[in-house]
Amino acid sequence: MNETPYTINSTPTPRKTGGLPKDITVLVVEDNVSNFVLIARLLGFLGVHCEWKTSGYEVVEFADTLPRLDLVLMDIRLPYEDGYGALVKIRQSPNLKNVPVVAVTAEASLEQMNKARQAGFDGFLGKPLDPDRFPDQIQRILAGEAVWELN
Repeated sequence: MNETPYTINSTPTPRKTGGLPKDITVLVVEDNVSNFVLIARLLGFLGVHCEWKTSGYEVVEFADTLPRLDLVLMDIRLPYEDGYGALVKIRQSPNLKNVPVVAVTAEASLEQMNKARQAGFDGFLGKPLDPDRFPDQIQRILAGEAVWELN
């Protein structure tokens, strides 16, 4: 399976990052192009660089090629390998085991949130994402806060 990674460099003028370090990189694992574009644009407004994978398959191998990785936003329902399977592999990787991984899913319920917490995710953002709240949620996550929100 040859999956080409896709990088979006934001064209919008970045907002003040509220003290975020420069050169933040977020890996977005999302199979829906529209959802990825929304996330990439919102991250771009924060001045955050993002990379994209459409499946949990080979996400560790791809992430290991990145010079820096600060956060993984992981969809749960993905083709080939779901977010839970990818999380297990990330946690087993010496280079990635301490990178925060946040579930981002349309299966936004208390039951799914608890399942994600038990699986070892570091946070949970329910879809649809709120463009007004998302930048603050990302800033809090990057500051080390555990963010568990249904939407």
